[in-house]
Amino acid sequence: MREQYELIVIRHEDLLETAKTMKDEGARLVQICSVSTKEGFELSYSFAKGYDFINYRIVMDADTQITSISDFYPSASLYENEMSELFGVKIEGMQLDYRDQLYMIDAETPFKGGN
Repeated sequence: MREQYELIVIRHEDLLETAKTMKDEGARLVQICSVSTKEGFELSYSFAKGYDFINYRIVMDADTQITSISDFYPSASLYENEMSELFGVKIEGMQLDYRDQLYMIDAETPFKGGN
């Protein structure tokens, strides 16, 4: 059986539809990762279907707001709270919002670019 790895760049506006499609196709959410860049953020959403690993990447500026995928993947709430609290990613509609109380940290958004 041949494993497949795929990276697809999408627009932030397409995130919700992409997550719904992955859920409808039976894909598991593997992880969500945020990286600060000079322009804002790169967000990577990883899904697995069988032995196939599919990554969707969003490149966006720091002022862009994304919509939570926690309606389709409840476990996304932890990743989304982490991205919000540590990086400053703006996320609307999280099922479970810790309101910057997920981590005991001294600095606000310590991994946000420019901090």
